[in-house]
Amino acid sequence: MRIHVTSVFVHDQDKALRFYTDVLGFEKKHDVPLGGENRWLTVVSPEDPDGTELLLEPDKHPAVKPYTTALVEDGIPAASFIVDDVYAEFERLGKLGVRFTQDPLDLGSVATAVLDDTCGNLIQIMHTS
Repeated sequence: MRIHVTSVFVHDQDKALRFYTDVLGFEKKHDVPLGGENRWLTVVSPEDPDGTELLLEPDKHPAVKPYTTALVEDGIPAASFIVDDVYAEFERLGKLGVRFTQDPLDLGSVATAVLDDTCGNLIQIMHTS
């Protein structure tokens, strides 16, 4: 068994697509209309285009806003992404205007930082040593 798709809830799929592709560097994989404004919109790592997809899922369900608001208020990331170097990504993304809620933190065998994806989520980036 493997993870094929996981998701983050977003309040604006177009804005999320721009952030996850233009800023974070993912590539669009699927963009399928589902009726109305909603789409099956996924991105993947350019390093693994056939790997796990991240669904940029509309946050229209009534349970989503209280859930995501609580996560953000408590500083809990909705997802975690592996990077080669948290410190280098922190610098690169900071130059692009990304707001971090946690600067890089060295925890021994892992270093982490947490950013705001501008679409309702906190995202953790991390590397292991």
